[in-house]
Amino acid sequence: MSEHDCDLLIVGAGILGLAHAWAGAKRGLKVKVFERSHTPLGASIRNFGQALVSGQAPGIMLDLAREANGLWKTLGQGAGLHMHQQGSLLFARTEVEEALLEAFVNGRGATLGYRTQLLRGEALAALYDGRFAHHRAALLGLDDQQLYSREALTQIVDYLARALGVEFHFSTLVRDVESNCALTSTGRFTARHIVVCSGHDYQTLLAEQIAALKPQVCGLQMLRVRPRQPLALQHALLTGLSCVHYGAFADLPEAQAIRAQIRTNQPELETHGIHLLISPTPHGDLIIGDSHVYGRDISPFNTEQVDRILIDLAQDTLGGEIEVLERWQGVYGARGPGPFSVLAAAPGVTAVLMHTGLGMSVGLALGERTIADLLGEARPHSSAA
Repeated sequence: MSEHDCDLLIVGAGILGLAHAWAGAKRGLKVKVFERSHTPLGASIRNFGQALVSGQAPGIMLDLAREANGLWKTLGQGAGLHMHQQGSLLFARTEVEEALLEAFVNGRGATLGYRTQLLRGEALAALYDGRFAHHRAALLGLDDQQLYSREALTQIVDYLARALGVEFHFSTLVRDVESNCALTSTGRFTARHIVVCSGHDYQTLLAEQIAALKPQVCGLQMLRVRPRQPLALQHALLTGLSCVHYGAFADLPEAQAIRAQIRTNQPELETHGIHLLISPTPHGDLIIGDSHVYGRDISPFNTEQVDRILIDLAQDTLGGEIEVLERWQGVYGARGPGPFSVLAAAPGVTAVLMHTGLGMSVGLALGERTIADLLGEARPHSSAA
């Protein structure tokens, strides 16, 4: 070891910080992780835990999601995570949504090798004893995975500490970073490499460099619910509304018809940025959401109107009533110059920011690539690197 306190110092114990810590520890680096809260409390535990491949835009995000798919399997087995690996179901509720799914499967999906299947008729009716037979079709995303993030992150922390010797400093604020040095609320630490993964906090660290990216924050309304008719759901669920949100579909010509249908029938969906996601928990409950509001800061106040829309959409999708157990506000960094940024902020200091809500889908792979680049490792050619 060098004269530094560690080889790799990570700021932030969300999924992006843990991904970089895992990538470094696997390479034999001495890793320290600093997190200002007593446990991960940010975007990574407030989300759906969906690691999607099928929804990713062609290019770098699809490449990263495919790489992360295998990494999740490895990490899930090592850390003992409860993961749903049966895939996702994206339901077409209308003729125009079905037309888009068909065009995707026969066009981009086939050309770029998305592993999806379009289920109709008997195949659709066979799902969950006919629970979803009222939909027109379903796109099965075979590579999509889902975990319960509010439990999974603490399991990953435990695994990295126990099995790989990663040293965690919770309830410790990093006040400043400079070349190979972090000034914290418990002292000064030095490292060969410092990686800042501080989420949507754009003010505490590297504020001037981050401001140049003009990032925003996205706030989301989320709920945990229980179906009144028990449902042992094993898939992540989406609807055709997601086809105007996710990059795999949003730029297809058929998406315009869905947008027009939304503006005619339910313009409030566009106003509030609503598209339905549903994720199962290991306890028989479901996480549903979400809405999207953007700005430099996000108001802490949720609106009952948005929650009511989400509940109605979920009940229509599930074909039955649900009981609300919890409500909360999700939040993540958004709308930077691309889906993510990797900044060489100072000698020995790198900042990694997500500008979308897709950290669970691509974060493990982004961590691998960033650490490989910092260490000067050669990596295989990527179609969109």
